[in-house]
Amino acid sequence: MVDSADLDRQIGYLTKGCVDVVPKAELETKLRRSLETGKPLTVKVGFDPSAPDLHLGHTVVVRKMRHFQQLGHRVVFLIGDFTALIGDPTGKKATRPQLSPEEIVENAATYRRQIFKLLDPETTVIDFNSRWLGELSSADWIRLAAKVTVAQMLERDDFKTRYEAQQPIALHEFLYPLAQAYDSVVLEADVEMGGTDQLFNLLVGRHLMRERGLEPQIVMTAPLLEGLDGVEKMSKSLGNYIAVEDPPNEMFGKLMSVSDELMWRYWLLLTDRESDEIDALQADVETGRRHPMDVKKELATNIVTEFHSADAAEAARQEFEQVFSAKNLPQDIPELEVAADMNNALLSKIVAEVGLAASNSEARRLMKQGAVKVDGEQVREAKATLTLSEDQPILVQVGKRRIARVRLASN
Repeated sequence: MVDSADLDRQIGYLTKGCVDVVPKAELETKLRRSLETGKPLTVKVGFDPSAPDLHLGHTVVVRKMRHFQQLGHRVVFLIGDFTALIGDPTGKKATRPQLSPEEIVENAATYRRQIFKLLDPETTVIDFNSRWLGELSSADWIRLAAKVTVAQMLERDDFKTRYEAQQPIALHEFLYPLAQAYDSVVLEADVEMGGTDQLFNLLVGRHLMRERGLEPQIVMTAPLLEGLDGVEKMSKSLGNYIAVEDPPNEMFGKLMSVSDELMWRYWLLLTDRESDEIDALQADVETGRRHPMDVKKELATNIVTEFHSADAAEAARQEFEQVFSAKNLPQDIPELEVAADMNNALLSKIVAEVGLAASNSEARRLMKQGAVKVDGEQVREAKATLTLSEDQPILVQVGKRRIARVRLASN
C-alpha cells in the first residue's frame, strides 16, 4: 500500500520549479506503480555536446535528474553525439552550424566530467545516441519521417517564425525532433526532461512512443535560468554566465552580484531546498529578520560547496568579505603583461587582451555601463586609451570580481 502523503511529497519535490508536467496525472500513476512494484522509472535527459563547458543554467535540469536519482530512479544522461551532427534548431533564427566528429568527442568528454559534480557516478547511466541512430538505414529514416507531418513540424515556434519570414529551413533540421523522439523509444523512457524551449521535441517523443505501441513518456520542462544581468537567459556568448568549473572565488563573487530579486530564482532552481524553506527565507527578508546580503551569502556558500567543497566555499566567503564588504583589494592581484605595441591602445582592447572581458565588444559594453575602472577611476569613454609602462603596473578592474595589475612586457 502506497503512503499517499509520501507520494505527494515526492511529486512536490520532483516538480519543484518545473514549468510543464505533461500530464501530471500520469506522473502520479507512474510513481505510484514504481512504489508498488519496486521498479524504478527510467528518466532521460539528452545533451548535445555542442560546446565544451556547462554553466549553471544547464544544471537546472541536471539537478532535477538528481532528485529522481535520490528517490531511487534510473537516470540516463544521454550524450547526443549523433544529434549534434544535425544541430539542434531550437530557438535558432538560422540553420545551426554542424560540428565535426572531433569537436563532439572532445566536448562529450568534458560533459562526462562536469555532470558528476551533481549526479552519482555509480548509478548514472551514460549513453550515446549514435549507438542506435547511427545504425538506422535509409529505409528506417523514411519510415520514421512518415510518423510526423510537415504541418506538425511547422507548429514549432522557431520553424514557424522562419517559414513566415521566408528564412531558409534545411530539411535535415526536421530530422532533429524525430531523432530525439526515437531516443525515447529505444530507451523506453518513463520521463524526459528539458528546458522550456524543448517542449515541442519532448512532445514528439510522446507521439512517437504511442505510435510504436509504448506507454508514452511524461514530459517535464524546467525554466531557462536568467543570467547575471537578470534579463537574458544564462549564456556564455552573452557573458552573463557562471561556469560549472569556475574557481570558487569567481563563482562566489558572481553569485553575490545577482540582484536580490533574482536571488530567489537561484534558490529555487540551483539548490535542493524545499519550496517551503525558500518561502520562509523570503519571508524573513521581507519582514527584516534577515538581511538579503546574508541570505545571498548563504546561497553562494551552498552552491560553491556543491561544486567544490565546504572548505573552498568558506575561503571564498572570507575573501569576498575582505575584498567587498571591507572594501579592500584582494591579497593576490595577478600581474599581467601585454606586448609593447599595446601601449596607448584602446582600453577596451587591453581589457580583452588580458582576459578581463571575453571580447572587445564586451569590454566596450562594460565600460558604457560604468563597470571598468583604472586605478580606481571609472572610465566610460569607448575610445579611451591606456598608457602603460614596464616599471609601474596600472590597476584595472572590471566589475567587482575581475582585477589585475597591467604592465608592458619587458624587451
